[in-house]
Amino acid sequence: MPLDQEQLRTALLEIIKTLAPETDTTQIVGNLPLRKQIELDSMDWLNVLAAIHERLRIDIPETDYGHLATLDSLVAYLAGRLAKG
Repeated sequence: MPLDQEQLRTALLEIIKTLAPETDTTQIVGNLPLRKQIELDSMDWLNVLAAIHERLRIDIPETDYGHLATLDSLVAYLAGRLAKG
């Protein structure tokens, strides 16, 4: 059974905490740009996307990166990808 949006959000916050341990994930606002909130450069962001792929087994094509600006948009995107199977 696919993960629901709350489980996806939890998994994403765990990934962020692993890659950016200094981040207080309780302070992340869902509809604000994620990279600015957690101060990730482009290489760090690619590491987050790679970790998502590795942990959740969801392919994220590079052409979709622009749709993943906020935590909310990332959760919605991943939920949609999981629903498609």
